[in-house]
Amino acid sequence: MTTHSRSTGFVLGAATVATGLIAGVYYIFACCVMPALARSEDRVYVEVMRNINDVIQNPVFFLSFMGALLLTAISSWQLRGQPYRWWVWTALAAYALGFLTTVAVNIPLNNDLAHMKDPTAAREHFEHVWVAWNVVRAVVSTVAVGCLVRALLLYGREPVPASG
Repeated sequence: MTTHSRSTGFVLGAATVATGLIAGVYYIFACCVMPALARSEDRVYVEVMRNINDVIQNPVFFLSFMGALLLTAISSWQLRGQPYRWWVWTALAAYALGFLTTVAVNIPLNNDLAHMKDPTAAREHFEHVWVAWNVVRAVVSTVAVGCLVRALLLYGREPVPASG
């Protein structure tokens, strides 16, 4: 099996881009969106977060969110014999941790927020826990991006086999 193929490079590059997009979403929430919302009164805070939770559920976001995991997994399989495979495997583990955090913590909190009636109680239940776990997602997905970039650089340094 030739590991330096067009499809292998494409999958690794696409995994890097998709993971970078998701890391960017978490980053912007951590350093801009949530600090800005923290300045809002409870009703506004809850309303805006509910709106964000509604609109983020769209095909473009899901393509990146699910695609980052799937593409990194495929890339880790494609590069399994390469010395830099550990970078991709580490990226997969880091992104999977962030993905599981989203599924186990952030989404249930979003669902709770959608159903709570009292904005003050809703915010109190939601804000600090969601923000803390979002920082975890931002950090681990950024680690995943760094690992994928390193793998992509090492992949690009490999000599391309002569076509026969």
